[in-house]
Amino acid sequence: MKYICLGYIDEHKWDALSESERNALMDECFAYDDMLRKNGHFAGGEALQSIRNAATLRWNNGKVSVTDGPYAETKEHLGGILVLEARDMNHAIQLMSNHPGVKAGPFEIRPAADLTAMIAESERRRSETNGGSKPV
Repeated sequence: MKYICLGYIDEHKWDALSESERNALMDECFAYDDMLRKNGHFAGGEALQSIRNAATLRWNNGKVSVTDGPYAETKEHLGGILVLEARDMNHAIQLMSNHPGVKAGPFEIRPAADLTAMIAESERRRSETNGGSKPV
């Protein structure tokens, strides 16, 4: 089963680390990711750029509004995602408990939702609505 691991970081604490401290932590993280990959547990992942480069979209009064950055009153912000393959939640927790990234900030782990049936049903409804034509 896939689990989405959301890694949070306090950018001020990260920026306060020396370059050698940041490099050492990243080297530990990448080495652990390599071990996860080797054992078939790493299904994907991406780091995120700074919250200074983010935009948030919301539906407001019948249209999309765009604001800079995330809308969160917190010191820790989403820093990256890791898609983990694990037997169950306990296994996912066990694997991520050993990840060096936990030193930089908390990880939230959530089971990935399987939308296969929901997508198929939506395609069926849209096909009926469009007179049998495939949705664009």
